Amino acid sequence: MNGEELTEQETALYDRQIRVWGADAQRRLSKSHILVYGMKGTVAEFCKNIVLAGVGSVTLVDDRAVNEEALSTNFLVLPDENLYHGKTLAEVCCDSLKEFNPMVHVSVEKGDISTFGVEFFEKFDAVVISCCSLAKKKLINQKCRKLPKHIAYYTVDCRGSCGEIFVDLKNYKYSKKKLEETIECQLEYPSFEDAIAAPWKALPKRVSKLYFAMRVIEQFEDIEGRNAGQTSIADLPGVLKLRKELCETNSVNESQIPDALLERLLTGTSEFPPVCAIIGGILGQEVIKAISGKGDPLKNFFFFDAMDGKGLIEDISKP
Repeated sequence: MNGEELTEQETALYDRQIRVWGADAQRRLSKSHILVYGMKGTVAEFCKNIVLAGVGSVTLVDDRAVNEEALSTNFLVLPDENLYHGKTLAEVCCDSLKEFNPMVHVSVEKGDISTFGVEFFEKFDAVVISCCSLAKKKLINQKCRKLPKHIAYYTVDCRGSCGEIFVDLKNYKYSKKKLEETIECQLEYPSFEDAIAAPWKALPKRVSKLYFAMRVIEQFEDIEGRNAGQTSIADLPGVLKLRKELCETNSVNESQIPDALLERLLTGTSEFPPVCAIIGGILGQEVIKAISGKGDPLKNFFFFDAMDGKGLIEDISKP
């Protein structure tokens, strides 16, 4: 392979996709390298989608052992102890993903991703972060932004029947078709840290209540020194107290963050597989858009709540 054109094998395998988004988009996908941290159910769905789409490589990072939640929500983990005993979650998922598409190189990187140097991220085109602390999300985003290379950065979080995706494409240029002509477009994205620092008072009144609820629980976990999802209904009094403080600081009515919503997010800390499929599908679609440079990418938050079946895109930026 000369590094520029698709091989006959790739052209045959991805024929239907090439008919949809063109050979140039497929070529970009086939040369792309994706880094994924945190192998939860939602991320497993995402990985399956991009591996089937034909990215060049996927590198998985998750040194945790297989636990009960992984067995119930991550379909890449087969319920046979002989297949996962003594392996990390990333290694188990790597073995399964290789079977989906042998033309995609799937590998594992071990270690604490927050200790990886800036240069480590330079070889990737997209970085997807899941199930980690607020501080770690900010840190990895900062490292990606320090590089001159354009790296698409995503965080994804699924709690019970609710899910959230954050997107940072920095200064992103892309093309889209309007009638018979191709239009060149450009979007400016804030970092994760800048986006969540936007004053609540300045946001539109109809912003998703999930946005506020996720920020409250995220900050509660940060204050308590916990990772994402390490909360329970027993934490409700502390979360309600923090909600009151944040609403007072931001001059926002507490009704913007209903008790019932917080209770649901604290009760259903485990992922709900159907929601994993939806969020993982949307995330895969967005990464494919960012790499191919075709189609309108979402800016910059996506929320889904299975209670009403609605998916909402919110543009949250500092004024």
